[in-house]
Amino acid sequence: MKQILSSLILMALLSLGSAASAADCYADYKAKQDNPLRLHYGVMQVSGCNKGKAKKEVAKRLKASGWTLLNVMSVFGPEGLDQRKANAGKFYLRY
Repeated sequence: MKQILSSLILMALLSLGSAASAADCYADYKAKQDNPLRLHYGVMQVSGCNKGKAKKEVAKRLKASGWTLLNVMSVFGPEGLDQRKANAGKFYLRY
């Protein structure tokens, strides 16, 4: 019984750890608006560290604010945030 309980606790902790790591994913991207043409570089938290899925998520969130995604440049963890903050300016974790 103790062994089963220990196994269940371990599985629960592992699933919490993987959920936390999925929430610590970010994408940096380039976007545009037309009439007049406006461009921006930004950083957004995304639900997973998969570039293909991040493109869909970023495009959808930007579209709701009138922006068109040009490119997701990379997907990264929290260790990459500080180096991108200055370049993203007001679009750092805005969407």
